[in-house]
Amino acid sequence: MDLGLKDARVLVAASSRGLGRATARQFSREGASVVVNGRDAAELEATASAIGQETGNRVFAAAGDLTVPDDVARVIEQAVHHLGGLDILVTNAGGPPPGSFETVALEAWEKAFHLNVMSAVLLIRGALPYLKQSDRAAILTITSVSVKQPLDNLILSNSVRMAVAGLTKSLAFELGPDGIRVNSILPGWTRTERVTELMTDRAARQGITVEEAIGRQAAGAPLGRMGEPEEFANVAVFLCSPAAGYVHGAMIPVEGGSIRTTL
Repeated sequence: MDLGLKDARVLVAASSRGLGRATARQFSREGASVVVNGRDAAELEATASAIGQETGNRVFAAAGDLTVPDDVARVIEQAVHHLGGLDILVTNAGGPPPGSFETVALEAWEKAFHLNVMSAVLLIRGALPYLKQSDRAAILTITSVSVKQPLDNLILSNSVRMAVAGLTKSLAFELGPDGIRVNSILPGWTRTERVTELMTDRAARQGITVEEAIGRQAAGAPLGRMGEPEEFANVAVFLCSPAAGYVHGAMIPVEGGSIRTTL
């Protein structure tokens, strides 16, 4: 199936590793020109080089901290410079640290808000003038399965991800008339560096090995396993493509059936 992404101009935030990297790679495999982003310039350049060498398509690096407004503005500027415009924006950021309501410090709440909510706001505001000039514009936010079903010991993520979900749904109504589609993916437990860190924390608290923690978590999904980043990326790229042209304002779970609600 041709997704219609050849020569599409794509910015994937927080894409030096994990879900972001897998998504940027899949866009490039579909023929898009991609800008990857992360805070570590050396790691980011290595990511851009590896994807570009694999696919033979243009991949550029735009380093910047998404919690710093000036950095976000520079990332958008560099993306537009490299690509000559912008068709697709994928907002993404690392997750806040684990913890319960009583153990998380007050200052951690503000950091989580800036990391996950304001980074999306800043990216979308900066990209919007260029997306309005595109005839295949799409925005994809990455939230979490926790917007449907809160996760244990992740009070920060459970809370701030809901704000991004609300932003996504609101923008679908505001930007739809401009021809800009806005959707979100709700990833479940996927084998990324972030999940390994969470499982390491859980293993330490429960006195078990990391592999035992991963196995117990995977058993909670009807498919009996965690997802792979590439499985997430396949859905992300499809949602942003013209092939999904009438999918708008959707919250798509990619979680192996672990959500128990019917809505």
